[in-house]
Amino acid sequence: LNNYVALHYKSRHMSWLHCMWGVGAMTGPYIMGYVLTRGMNWTAGYRTVSMIQVVLTIILFASLPLWKKTADSGTDGGKVEAGGSGMESLREQQVGGEAQSGRETQAGPARALSLRDVVAIPGAKEIMICFFCYCALEQTTGLWASSYLHLSKSVPAVTAAGYASMLFAGVTIGRAISGFVTMKLNDTQMIRLGLAIVTLGILIMLLPLGARGALAGLMLIGFGCAPVYPCIIHSTPEHFGKERSQALIGVQMASAYIGILLMPPLFGLIADKISTGLLPVYLLVLLAGTAFMYEKMIRKKG
Repeated sequence: LNNYVALHYKSRHMSWLHCMWGVGAMTGPYIMGYVLTRGMNWTAGYRTVSMIQVVLTIILFASLPLWKKTADSGTDGGKVEAGGSGMESLREQQVGGEAQSGRETQAGPARALSLRDVVAIPGAKEIMICFFCYCALEQTTGLWASSYLHLSKSVPAVTAAGYASMLFAGVTIGRAISGFVTMKLNDTQMIRLGLAIVTLGILIMLLPLGARGALAGLMLIGFGCAPVYPCIIHSTPEHFGKERSQALIGVQMASAYIGILLMPPLFGLIADKISTGLLPVYLLVLLAGTAFMYEKMIRKKG
């Protein structure tokens, strides 16, 4: 789905696609809360969500002919823009077995790339590490925010849990707004802007501003995270070529999930052995890795 949108739609559509992820992330806990407060078992919450998934699956399969129609038509969906600057970076048309883009033409289906092939592509290792660090940052913040507020800022546990949800609110609102900002800024500018806002949020958390400062910092981190993920994905065909984009996006997703798997538990060890108060420092290290690797990839791709 990420690759399809990256190839056929504009940056704003990618931002709004991932904005819907935020809506789902916020809706799930409310569904579970509603079920539990009505005296039902927690399994009823999962059944409710599963029914929603079944409906979405039916809609997805019913809409498959529309996806092919969009790919074949070469209309507005066939354009990929680096941003809203009005300059097309790629245009794709699928006719028979021949794929054409603004940068190269290739007859026949593209050869499937192995992991070794992907890693050998200039800039691929950098964007993989970038994704690893970025998704580790986002997930660590989401999982440890409430513990940080409660244990390091003395916020009551119930209140801290509610405040932690502000991160996802910031991501969701930010992606809704980012869709409009991409009409003026390209993907690279959006990513840099987002990382700058994340930096500001972390710095505020480092200042002795108490619980309110920490909450403001968390919201800014969420707001800054908003454009990073969708804009990196959307710019993949531009940086690496459309015939490689599906393989690159797949490997980026794998790197993201490895970061999500490993880095939040690592901070758990740090919090257990030292202090949860080190969360902003930990996030700053992950942010530095994200920014450094992204800029290194940009320099390699020219």
